[in-house]
Amino acid sequence: MKPRDTQTFLIAAIIVLIGIIAYLILFPCITPADAPPEKAPDARDTLYQVSTINALLQSVYDGIVPISEAQMHGDTAIGTTDGLDGELIGVDGGYYVIRSDGVAYPLDGTITTPFISATFFDPDFTIPVNDTADISGFGEQLESGLPSANMFYAIRMDGTFDYVKTRSMPKQTRPYPKLADVVAEQSVFEFHNTTGTIVGFWSPDFVSGFNVPGYHIHFITDDRTAGGHVLDLRMNDGEIKVDITPDLYIVLPTEGDFYHVNLTEDLSSALESVEKS
Repeated sequence: MKPRDTQTFLIAAIIVLIGIIAYLILFPCITPADAPPEKAPDARDTLYQVSTINALLQSVYDGIVPISEAQMHGDTAIGTTDGLDGELIGVDGGYYVIRSDGVAYPLDGTITTPFISATFFDPDFTIPVNDTADISGFGEQLESGLPSANMFYAIRMDGTFDYVKTRSMPKQTRPYPKLADVVAEQSVFEFHNTTGTIVGFWSPDFVSGFNVPGYHIHFITDDRTAGGHVLDLRMNDGEIKVDITPDLYIVLPTEGDFYHVNLTEDLSSALESVEKS
């Protein structure tokens, strides 16, 4: 090849190389004008859940997910901790467990949970509450204000409550008893004219076995020192803040007791005794 031809070839090769580099740099930025925009799932409207309520009723108490992981999926939560050790509540990003001594303990991120429901709480509307004489009245007023019985809702109430009755379960050791039997060991606490926060979830009937149909709520005092699973309450005027939560994300145990329990049984009677007793 002559020197002039060699020089011409090199110039052409450089031009081609520059074109390839420019294409690689610019191509990711070029999309068709009519291409639909990609939309990532909205994690703030997702109900994140570990395991199922029927698994908990069937003594699946070993924690499988660390609290630090649950906190990545929600600033508001209810559930329990490893070994059924107390009533878990997440409020404003802080996670606590009310143990059988009635004290609310801040949770370390390494502690694990066998069952939890969590979401990021962004209220969509409010429901007024008037002269709630007991928890049944609370439930009736809540459900009358929901736009659909086929959705999940996160709920929250802040204020001064005339009366709140709560409970907590003691930590269990193997061989684990059924949850309905553990209720006989529960500790019960009563609060009068106390200021605090109630958070929880309302779930549709069709998720029976997956979560608690209807409302499931926990309470913690304003100073974050006490609370528990709510059994009863009384209050005057107030409001329930409601967050519609249409997306679901569930984490199931990949080993242990969950693999062997029968989750097809109708455990509605056992659940009723656990939740309302």
